[in-house]
Amino acid sequence: MPESVDAVEMRAALLRLRRSSGLPVAFGGLLSDARHTRIAELNGTRSTALRGLVISAGSGLGGKSMALSRPCAVTDYASSRHISHEYDVAVAAEGLRSVVAVPVVVRRRVRGVLYGALREPLMLGDRTFDAAVAAARDVEQALAVRDEVRQLLDRSREQVTDPRAAPGAWEDVREAHRELRALVPRIVDPALRDELRTVCGRLASAAGPRPAPAREVELAPREVDVLSCVAAGATNARAAERLGVRPETVKGYLRSAMRKLGAHTRLEAVVAARRAGLLP
Repeated sequence: MPESVDAVEMRAALLRLRRSSGLPVAFGGLLSDARHTRIAELNGTRSTALRGLVISAGSGLGGKSMALSRPCAVTDYASSRHISHEYDVAVAAEGLRSVVAVPVVVRRRVRGVLYGALREPLMLGDRTFDAAVAAARDVEQALAVRDEVRQLLDRSREQVTDPRAAPGAWEDVREAHRELRALVPRIVDPALRDELRTVCGRLASAAGPRPAPAREVELAPREVDVLSCVAAGATNARAAERLGVRPETVKGYLRSAMRKLGAHTRLEAVVAARRAGLLP
């Protein structure tokens, strides 16, 4: 069974946390419901005592971090008077002493928590806090992108059903197509990435039958991404920003697409791509 995007992103974030902070142990998980996080990913642990542990908002260090929506830390977990101690058995089984917990917050809503820990009772410095916060931000950004993708997919499915239902609907279709194509390279989950590409294809063909192009044209996915941005009026610099590449890279893709389409200008390339059913 393929891994979920949650597992992939969380595992990558925990690895980055250990490398950037020097902490020997990192673990975390996302919310299983409105008030509980399940610890699903472990990195550097010696046992499975923490795996599957369900953290309630307000309980223990992670629960306190979730409730306050801010990072929290203790120098010696077992003896700390600033947290409750529902999870002491699991923490002691792993031999953890100094622990930092950082909530994963997307649009002001807590979505999970990341931990970093030492097996010694030492004060955690700014470098450790910064690394933990950065790791949580990585997960937050991945979740925010996924949320945006889902919203765009829902909106796009409605537009594909009847893109001519309202005045100006075609511009909405084209904008949705551009936004989806810009998000594709940022998606880790291959199933979701394939779903995006499928919907982009449906959006591109939503206009129905078009005059057949003089010759069959095949563009690379990135060439279509660039043309989609160009069609929305983006400059090379703006397209590069949206796609996460350099302006020189955008120029290269645009030149290649224009050559394949037999176009001499950016506008001609967009028109030819629409005739070929590559853009809505």
